[in-house]
Amino acid sequence: MAKPMTKTQLVAALAEEMGTDKKTAGGALDAITGIITKEVSGGGAVTLPGVGKIYCRERPERMVRNPATGEQFKKEADKVVKMTIAKALKDSVNG
Repeated sequence: MAKPMTKTQLVAALAEEMGTDKKTAGGALDAITGIITKEVSGGGAVTLPGVGKIYCRERPERMVRNPATGEQFKKEADKVVKMTIAKALKDSVNG
């Protein structure tokens, strides 16, 4: 399995795709990341067309088990970031 694309590689590919320099592409990527972070951390969701939807989901208080000791304890309610993958991306992966 290939290693995930690094930010540097992503910025270079984005610059090439946009026909611009790496500084502009890096700024665009940072702006998109900032918007997604702000929206999702505020409880909202962001849809990236053709990629998927990134959203925050609240998990209720629950009982969990420490796998090392077997001890059970109550875990407080928390939030988790989830992503639903777009059908177009799934279809492109599966041919």
